[in-house]
Amino acid sequence: FKFISLDLKLGKKVNEGKTKEVYELPDMPGCVLMQSKDQITAGNAARKDRMEGKAAISNTTTSCVFQLLQEAGIKTAFVRKQSDTAFIAAHCEMIPIEWVCRRIATGSFLKRNPGVKEGYKFYPPKIEMFYKDDANNDPQWSEEQLIEAKFCFAGLTIGQTEVDIMARSTQAIFEILEKSWQPQNCTLVDLKIEFGVNILTKEIVLADVIDNDSWRLWPSGDRSQQKDKQSYRDLKEVTPEALQMVKRNFEWVAERVELLLKTKSQGRVVVLMGSPSDLSHCEKIKKACATFGIPCELRVTSAHKGPDETLRIKAEYEGDGIPTVFVAVAGRSNGLGPVMSGNTAYPVVNCPPLSADWGTQDVWSSLRLPSGLGCPTTLSPEGAAQFAAQIFGLNNHLVWAKLRSNMLNTWISLKQADKKLRECTL
Repeated sequence: FKFISLDLKLGKKVNEGKTKEVYELPDMPGCVLMQSKDQITAGNAARKDRMEGKAAISNTTTSCVFQLLQEAGIKTAFVRKQSDTAFIAAHCEMIPIEWVCRRIATGSFLKRNPGVKEGYKFYPPKIEMFYKDDANNDPQWSEEQLIEAKFCFAGLTIGQTEVDIMARSTQAIFEILEKSWQPQNCTLVDLKIEFGVNILTKEIVLADVIDNDSWRLWPSGDRSQQKDKQSYRDLKEVTPEALQMVKRNFEWVAERVELLLKTKSQGRVVVLMGSPSDLSHCEKIKKACATFGIPCELRVTSAHKGPDETLRIKAEYEGDGIPTVFVAVAGRSNGLGPVMSGNTAYPVVNCPPLSADWGTQDVWSSLRLPSGLGCPTTLSPEGAAQFAAQIFGLNNHLVWAKLRSNMLNTWISLKQADKKLRECTL
């Protein structure tokens, strides 16, 4: 096994698919090694060829995509890239369903839905599922069929709650990857993913791989420039030259997929507090900003007692070209937010620390502003950070991905709490 680094002992082969092998890792209980092969297939392996270097290309693609999703907050089986052609993953019992999410109608959808023209757009994206059964060509399944199958993996029975979680997650994962490809002027047309149940935590996680076999990718939204596996499926005959063309497409994707982990756009939050006594309130804003990967600076200035200094600090942050959201933290009479808002074109949000005794009166100084000021108020420090993140997320896909993932995880935790409560009551 020349492809394994020396410090990793391989156990028995757990599984072998068309393009990868899965091995137990005796020294890492609960983990497996996913080893890619230099093989490309289409039509349930009716066509298959050896493509030199494909294992490394697929491994790079999968590792970057899973890292992006994991950093955003999506639960995945991915642990780390181990070598050029292999990565380590949590050991999962796989749920035998391919989840497909489509933004644009093409491929098999058109065959199954005659009358729909290629290019039809789905808002929200369309979710379909297919039961993994090579003998019957992976038939399309309904939610009802999946629930009635009463599958049980790693002790978890797949019921309505689990199906809903997978469907919601599929849409979120698609939308995060779609957003991540946009800065490269690439349209993510559709995506195929699989879930498994982590044998240690018993939770549903995104598993298997997401590589260039898993999606359709059209640069500039132009199908004739497709860079995904469809370029292999479409070959009239497989010649060495044709395979080289397909390989170049795969390399093109593997190079660019690394850029998904970066963003050109930067931004920061500057919290202005009227008094150092507000520090603990401001630290909460800074901590919440960190969860979105947004730098946050804290400053002390009073628009009542030192307006010249407040405006000097404002000018300092306006002058260096970094997009900035100001958060004004002032108790009692909040002059800070309105003065800032009236003197900068940058967004300002009020986040006053209200006291129990006068809070109901004090809040009006943040809410009732002179005309010409656009300065919203949120009382929650975490809410102020989220508001800033939503502004930066408009052109920073990494921040947007964290926001999207938060929405999904909140939804899942409510769903699971409801299921738990019903089980207790029953």
